[in-house]
Amino acid sequence: MQLAELVETSRAVASTRARSAKQEALAALLARVARAELEIAVGFLEGSPRQGRIGVGWRALEAASPPPAREPTLSLGDVDAALEAIAGLRGPGSAARRAVELAALFARATAEEQDFLRRLLLGELRQGALEGVLLEAVARAAGLASADVRRAAMLAGSLRAVARTALVAGREGLASFRLRLLTPVQPMLAQSAADVADALARLGRAAFEWKLDGARVQVHRDADALRVFTRQGHDVTAAVPELVEAVRALPLRCAVLDGEALAFRADGKPHPFQVTMRRFGRRQDVDALRAELPLSVLFFDCLHLDGEDWLDRPAQERFEALASRVPPALRVAHCVTGDLDAARRFFEDALAAGHEGVMAKSLDAPYEAGRRGAAWLKVKRAATLDLVVLAAEWGSGRRRGWLSNLHLGARDPVAGGFVMLGKTFKGLTDEMLAWQTEHLLQLAVAREGRVVHVRPELVVEVAFDGVQASPQYPGGVALRFARVKAHRPDKRAEEADTIESVRAIHGHTARADS
Repeated sequence: MQLAELVETSRAVASTRARSAKQEALAALLARVARAELEIAVGFLEGSPRQGRIGVGWRALEAASPPPAREPTLSLGDVDAALEAIAGLRGPGSAARRAVELAALFARATAEEQDFLRRLLLGELRQGALEGVLLEAVARAAGLASADVRRAAMLAGSLRAVARTALVAGREGLASFRLRLLTPVQPMLAQSAADVADALARLGRAAFEWKLDGARVQVHRDADALRVFTRQGHDVTAAVPELVEAVRALPLRCAVLDGEALAFRADGKPHPFQVTMRRFGRRQDVDALRAELPLSVLFFDCLHLDGEDWLDRPAQERFEALASRVPPALRVAHCVTGDLDAARRFFEDALAAGHEGVMAKSLDAPYEAGRRGAAWLKVKRAATLDLVVLAAEWGSGRRRGWLSNLHLGARDPVAGGFVMLGKTFKGLTDEMLAWQTEHLLQLAVAREGRVVHVRPELVVEVAFDGVQASPQYPGGVALRFARVKAHRPDKRAEEADTIESVRAIHGHTARADS
């Protein structure tokens, strides 16, 4: 398939807000793609080529600006081969050779194709083809149920391979995607609830758990083999030996457990998230760091047990399976209730123990990995959202020399991209300012006066006092008194809270005030 055909579909998808129209256009394209190019096409539509980052930033792309080709000649395979060659360049002189290869690729591209390639390589592709929309399009093109495709993508950790299998081998092919021990599964995520009453109103009788401000971990055990993965699927086994020891001591042969790793202070309360995360960024001097900052693990779900997958079982059954093998000292505090007063007491107990609040979970729901579904709700005293940094402004006064005022956006799962909710520099310490300046400069894609626009990759946890109507921002709402609680480099932009969640909080507040 020619790149021009995919570019045209991408433009059509970006120009409509109708989710069904997006799915129809994408499905029609995927049905025409050659089998050998399916994974390439899906990667481009996701805004993520299979090579990942290839060492090309906005400066390199500014330099690679040959006159565009008059006629489209590039195929998807041509572009993939060029990106593969560029990604493979290493050693002395590689930057110069990379510039030559990049210029050669762009010289073969039309103006529309050049624009698409720039945005693709910068992670700035705004076409509304986020994973959920594209997943539905794959299902439609293959004539399959979206639930089957979603489950396969959850287990594979990637939609690219799943799309090819779905379109080539159908439902029987998707059955080959199973939970594999020692291979991470995408974690299930939660939406926000305004308070405990809101959570109960939405779920009815539910399981409540303390919400821990730790590092999400997924532990796999297959006989003597054991691996610890982060929420992004990174193997951190070597960095957390005490977690390995704790799980080896359990009466388990094969299991997949979902939980949180935390570092506790001498008074028994947890350290802040950033302190705990120090253990996950180091591969050397692990013993010394372990002595200084020991980790504990608390589990809350069981996805596999002794040869049997539990993903599709109701949550209540998974909780019971967990309790049968994991002692209370290694489980998150848990209660099941439909009583508002009992739920509020449990919430206050969590806060008294130094935790963020509670999770409310449907007792009947399966484990829907990779989705921020309504079956899990998070409730915190200080309302927080996970938002994405879209840009930052150079500071003045005490903050001179640092990127400080952050432009914050919520994810838009319908139109794609992110919806700006406001700006803030509040809550940022000098250490946080220094870290984010270095990190955001690596993500920079354009500059406009004092504003540095960045690839939307850095997630920040933002506390706020409410959501108010605002004609100033495109989503019609803005955060009141927003302040940064923590940088969350452990989370992907695709995991950020949605504009629908923000509007739901605004609607709940408006009803409560009326």
